[in-house]
Amino acid sequence: MDVFEAIRTLFAVRRYRDKPVPEDVLRRVLEAGRLSPSAMNKQPWHFVVVQDPNMLRQLGAAAQTGPYVSEAPVAIVVAIQPSRFAIADVGRAIQDMLLTAWDAGVGSNWVGSGGPAAKELLGIPEELDVVAIVPLGYPADAVGQGQKSRKPLSEIAHRERWGQPFGV
Repeated sequence: MDVFEAIRTLFAVRRYRDKPVPEDVLRRVLEAGRLSPSAMNKQPWHFVVVQDPNMLRQLGAAAQTGPYVSEAPVAIVVAIQPSRFAIADVGRAIQDMLLTAWDAGVGSNWVGSGGPAAKELLGIPEELDVVAIVPLGYPADAVGQGQKSRKPLSEIAHRERWGQPFGV
């Protein structure tokens, strides 16, 4: 899939089919995160892959904004070594993983709650912060490929100075 097409059509997926994500797809998603750029090449991220249904249920129960994690066949819990640029770096890594998954027909979403419980459940070291749970799975519902409700470019882009429209 063309990169822009993946960006244009990517949607948050919160319901998943009962179909495993193949190991090669999972590995490619993880590689996308690993290969992401980071400030000063610090690579502050760690990825914990969870496929055990019982653990997925516990993560889903802990994730107030993402109980659907429990329905996914796999989830990646993302932790960082805190630093000045770590959140920006890991954001890029997660977005690269989401786009790579989408290219393979696998849906996902960034679940930002449940970090402390996930940290304890998975034995993640104290010095790391859990910033996301990223469930992965094949979408259970048809998704509106590209039918996004977004502000027009003319409202958010400026040329040279604030208030000078970029153009249509």
